[in-house]
Amino acid sequence: MTNARSTLKNHKLQFHDLLSAPNDFANDVLQGLSRRPASIPPKYFYDTKGSQLFDAITKLPEYYQTRTEIAILQKNMEEIARLVGAGSLLIEPGGGSCTKVHILLDGLKPAAYVPMDISEQHLQQATKRLAIAYPELGIHAVCTDFTQTMKLPPTVSDRIDSVNYTDITKVAFFPGSSIGNFDPKDAVDFLTSIAKMVESGGFLLIGVDLIKDKNILQSAYNDTANITAQFNLNLLHRINHELDADFNLSNWQHKAFYNEQKGRIEMHLVSLCEQEVSIGQRIFRFSNGETIHSENSYKYTIDNFIQLAQQAGFQSIAQWSDEGNLFSVHLLGV
Repeated sequence: MTNARSTLKNHKLQFHDLLSAPNDFANDVLQGLSRRPASIPPKYFYDTKGSQLFDAITKLPEYYQTRTEIAILQKNMEEIARLVGAGSLLIEPGGGSCTKVHILLDGLKPAAYVPMDISEQHLQQATKRLAIAYPELGIHAVCTDFTQTMKLPPTVSDRIDSVNYTDITKVAFFPGSSIGNFDPKDAVDFLTSIAKMVESGGFLLIGVDLIKDKNILQSAYNDTANITAQFNLNLLHRINHELDADFNLSNWQHKAFYNEQKGRIEMHLVSLCEQEVSIGQRIFRFSNGETIHSENSYKYTIDNFIQLAQQAGFQSIAQWSDEGNLFSVHLLGV
């Protein structure tokens, strides 16, 4: 990857590589496996294969989050558009597959769209499809680790000619309850960085998974087709491929459960035997039953999430949920 931007034949679609050095992956994996309990940040699920597997997860019957959120957005898009207004700058951290943003592009008619994602190939494929569907839309795709850096590319201001860029309303879109992957303190820090990016008068439209019956939650992360298990184990495959490791995937098993005390789904990779794993020159030992903690997904009540957002400088403007109170969508303002 290069740091220079590349422009396709469609001059309204531009790619920007703002991703830091790949050594971050190696350092985070080595440090995470050195801790006890061992853990790896969930952002590293999303290489090309992992992104494809996650797209498959969102279509599973057990995974209610995606279809429920889409239904909420579709049902309430007219009210959202009225509250936000047209001609905004729409920014989507984690916009890898750009699946749900079609609803906002049709409803909000933004001046430009900035999807951000850590998976370059997945982002490029998705935005190329989007550029065909919306040929007049300025798309500024940014390959970046948005959990570390939330920066808009300079070409956004260059390309928005019809309005004064300093006056344009910025709207961040963070669907899928991805906010649940952050511990609450880190969630406040992340929301604060979004608030600074969209600035005073800006908005955040965010999806938040709600606390519910633990059987519904656990089924969503333990699907009968074992796609979530493949997604979890793919993390080890990626480490083997990119970091010269020798994980034997048959010696590891996916485990996901709802931790009621902490209000979160936990995903782990469980060692099925005593084993040693080499990563380059480093050796890591795992006992039978020991786990690598690969993801958390916190669940909230509507009131608890509003309180969290207020700590980051947001105020609640509106929120919507489905009839079963499985999922919620919040419109927050700075």
